[in-house]
Amino acid sequence: MPTAHAPISHSFHVLSKNDLLTTLPVDELERLHHNLELVPLPLGEVIYESGGKLSHLYFPTTAIISLLYVTEDGASAEISIVGNEGIIGVAVFMGGDTMPNMAVVQSAGYAYRLKAQLLQQEFNNSLPMRHLLLRYTQALLTQMAQTAVCNRHHSIEQQLCRWLLLSFDRLPSDELIMTQELISNMLGVRREGITDAARKLQSAGLIEYHRGHITLLDRQGLEDNVCECYSVVKKEYDRLLPNRIAT
Repeated sequence: MPTAHAPISHSFHVLSKNDLLTTLPVDELERLHHNLELVPLPLGEVIYESGGKLSHLYFPTTAIISLLYVTEDGASAEISIVGNEGIIGVAVFMGGDTMPNMAVVQSAGYAYRLKAQLLQQEFNNSLPMRHLLLRYTQALLTQMAQTAVCNRHHSIEQQLCRWLLLSFDRLPSDELIMTQELISNMLGVRREGITDAARKLQSAGLIEYHRGHITLLDRQGLEDNVCECYSVVKKEYDRLLPNRIAT
């Protein structure tokens, strides 16, 4: 079950650490400001379960959240990741209230939390907010679709490169804390496959992996080894979510 969070003073963070909040016109952001709560999200925490009603939405700042599908026998596979470029809880403003997947913290950090009712009001009453969230949802759907294609047609090494690049794009540093077991659960492949792929990337000098810590050493090298799925997703986010839209 999702756990309660203790809000933290805004003085520890700035709203600009989430790209969606940064993109909002100033008057829109000022209206939301006092209702946003900065909360810590520890590794492995479940933000929402499959079919659970969403009481809050989350704007990640330094945390990364995985959206996963889990089968009846317990197997799981990641369909997308959300970090400082997005929002967790699109079902609220899309009219569904619940989602068939679950959301789990992949990389510990912080997020701004907002009551679902307040976000729904902003979506209904604010044209800039509505346009922004619908654009983000389209980009998210692109990532989901491309992830399905990648998992079906590309090698584990290419999948790992894509996953690492998308993760590092959403982190404030070049270090990711993540075990091979967790990565295998995210990608829906055997742990041995992840071990072999990570060993190849480390031997090539692209990453350093040690006791659950992955350090990015050569970003260009990762981009040279990744399939086209990464660029498709990145270009769509860049197209739909420029740093600032016209008010």
